[in-house]
Amino acid sequence: MNNIFLDTINGKSSSRPPVWFMRQAGRILPSYRKLKESHNFYDMMKDPELSSEVTLLPINDLGVDSAILFSDILVIPDALGLNLIFTKNGPKFTNALNNENFNHLNFDPQKLEYIYTNIKKTVEIKNTTPLIGFCGGPLTTFMFMFRGDETQKSFKDAIKFFYNNREESMKIIEQITEASIVYVENQIKSGIQCFQLFETYCGSIPYDLYKECILPYSKKILNRAKELDCPTIFFPKDFSLGLKYINKDICDFVSIDWTMKLEDARNLVDKNVGLQGNMDPRIFYYNELKIESYLESLSIFGKNNHDWIFNLGHGFLPDIDYKKVQNTVKWIKNKNWNR
Repeated sequence: MNNIFLDTINGKSSSRPPVWFMRQAGRILPSYRKLKESHNFYDMMKDPELSSEVTLLPINDLGVDSAILFSDILVIPDALGLNLIFTKNGPKFTNALNNENFNHLNFDPQKLEYIYTNIKKTVEIKNTTPLIGFCGGPLTTFMFMFRGDETQKSFKDAIKFFYNNREESMKIIEQITEASIVYVENQIKSGIQCFQLFETYCGSIPYDLYKECILPYSKKILNRAKELDCPTIFFPKDFSLGLKYINKDICDFVSIDWTMKLEDARNLVDKNVGLQGNMDPRIFYYNELKIESYLESLSIFGKNNHDWIFNLGHGFLPDIDYKKVQNTVKWIKNKNWNR
């Protein structure tokens, strides 16, 4: 398959940077909102027809260069025995981990089978479009597993447990990692062509502590994909100066959040690792002229860095005007990047 996204992530130079967006399959799209009127999130995830339809909506509606699987990072805790439910205020577990109750995890791989069916269905419908698979990073997944109340958006219980019960925490991290590896293997066997690890809450602990305790497990998950010849993207949000630890032994590309300049990230990250990101999604609140001015400011970086994928520094916010996103994609495609 010849595609600008796959070419870039596999180290081939292209005339422009590829573009896709985190949280592109939903949220801002009118077509997705229409589906949500008659289907809830979890039902869509479990239905191969609906899941593949939502996965491919951004290809048709936004014109992006790659699709990302319509799923959720919390399917791993669900497969480990935590009862996942989605409420109007967000996800929670009815038997979430806590200080007294943290030894009941038991991985059931069958609980993930529907996702592999969804992948196969998506590839069957549009096998000319690259499909990105993903799962949550070990720390991020761990923290969500302590959420028994969807109105409590902080992760103070999980962080407190991590500091007070380091040995027990690391056992849970190991279980998350082993389940995630099985999940990654089967996503690749089912047809994904790139894998991204979302460590959204990487910055919840100091970067040196993340490097010491968690990064080896993130690396283990990413390396399993690499061993199966699947290119990898790592998104350690808010890793800050910890980006200096990222090298080719960990991932092929690293996704940069919006808290630092791309040039600074490029100086921190090993030169053999490509970059993805890092547009602040709130820039879409600007008018079109200011958005275009921002995009123009990236032209020199885009000219000099052929190993760069255009993306956000985090996911879309729900009230962003999708037409501004459409125009941004068109701008990227029509711009002469002077490569």
